[in-house]
Amino acid sequence: QRGTYAGLAHPAVVEYLTGLGVTAVELLPVHHFVSEEHLLRSGRRNYWGYNSIGFFAPHAGYSSAGTLGGQVREFQEMVRTLHAAGLEVILDVVYNHTAEGDETGPTLSFRGLDNVEYYRLRDGRHYADVTGCGNTLDAPSPQVIALIADSLRYWVTEMGVDGFRFDLASALIRGPGGAD
Repeated sequence: QRGTYAGLAHPAVVEYLTGLGVTAVELLPVHHFVSEEHLLRSGRRNYWGYNSIGFFAPHAGYSSAGTLGGQVREFQEMVRTLHAAGLEVILDVVYNHTAEGDETGPTLSFRGLDNVEYYRLRDGRHYADVTGCGNTLDAPSPQVIALIADSLRYWVTEMGVDGFRFDLASALIRGPGGAD
């Protein structure tokens, strides 16, 4: 179960962490993600999770329970087990960009819903990229604000997490005229 939600909740791991005096665990991004095409073409894949496409889904590849909803139950059980041992769960979240890359990248989520509303564009077509990942979500947009707020609420109320660390938080507050 190494590398899975169930593995982190294994009694031996929990005992080890509490024995060290750990009071919280922070997980790298667990939102469902995909590997970038350039990695796949070279036979590699992304293990880090900083390439989200599903802000409401735990990454299935980190689950020992499969991909048909089992990853949700396994994640929830992991959180309950860690909480029972007195450990808080903090998630590293990536709301500043997605796996869709630049304007030539694949259409996986928001580009197909409403490209102009979800992404920052320089000229109506080309993406503004302040993240170094090809795109930047347009955080000041009401739809993106609602998406982020709903996702955070979901991870707290449905999945039981205790807090968040925002990757590239500065990109979320940056508007056309600078920080807002």
